[in-house]
Amino acid sequence: MSDLGIFGPTSVTWRVMGEPILLVGGFRALLMQGLHPRAMRGVLQNSALMDPAEAWSRFQRTTEFVRVRTYGSTEEVERAGRRVRKIHATLTAHDPDTGATFRLDDPAALRWVHVGEVDSYLSVARRAGVRLSDADADAFVAEWRRAAEVVGLKPEDVPGSVGELRDYIEAERPGLRFVPEAAHPLRLSLNAPLPLLLAPLKPALPALTLLAFATLPRWARRLYGLPATPVGDLWATAALRTLHTGIGLVPPQVRYAPAARRARRMMAA
Repeated sequence: MSDLGIFGPTSVTWRVMGEPILLVGGFRALLMQGLHPRAMRGVLQNSALMDPAEAWSRFQRTTEFVRVRTYGSTEEVERAGRRVRKIHATLTAHDPDTGATFRLDDPAALRWVHVGEVDSYLSVARRAGVRLSDADADAFVAEWRRAAEVVGLKPEDVPGSVGELRDYIEAERPGLRFVPEAAHPLRLSLNAPLPLLLAPLKPALPALTLLAFATLPRWARRLYGLPATPVGDLWATAALRTLHTGIGLVPPQVRYAPAARRARRMMAA
């Protein structure tokens, strides 16, 4: 296959994104998104994410989009991007703080979602022990400018290095908070029913959710009304490393999803 999509086998993204520990990063990304009032209200007013009966289907669709964007051909990525951009362009939400109506493709909200995703994947990977140098980390952030284009952002409008990523998050902090109307549906979604095949995993979901919350920056945990201490940071890092090490004992043919296994073969070649 000559069309390797927007990343390819020489990218840091392919090396990082196939690791199963990144599932925690995905949950963390959703929690980061939840602290941007407009981004969260756009979800609350237009999505089944907060409906427990629909949460798993919504999660599957999001996971499939991430898979296609990471490993799909250019045509597959463009097709998925057009679908997402069309949905965002046709939906609106109401901001009760200002009385304004805004579109879901509001660049400020999309930028925060993008940054929350990149920061979450990178933070979880490095804390779990995935081998990434500082240069690798900068390259990962820069590569994800291509992913920003897929959802309708301009590459130059999103951070291109770890330093720019941190500066952007710090600048956004004064406007971040957890909107009160999200509290109840968020609690319900954390206990969403799973398909019968995955029902045995349900007891692990609270622990996974707890770990995702624990990996947030201290200021973010405080916005969620949670304890935020250095001890919590140490526990989260130790838990990530232990989990990543344990997963590493599973044979690669079982540990990695099919797309990640194919990517690893191409990287080795």
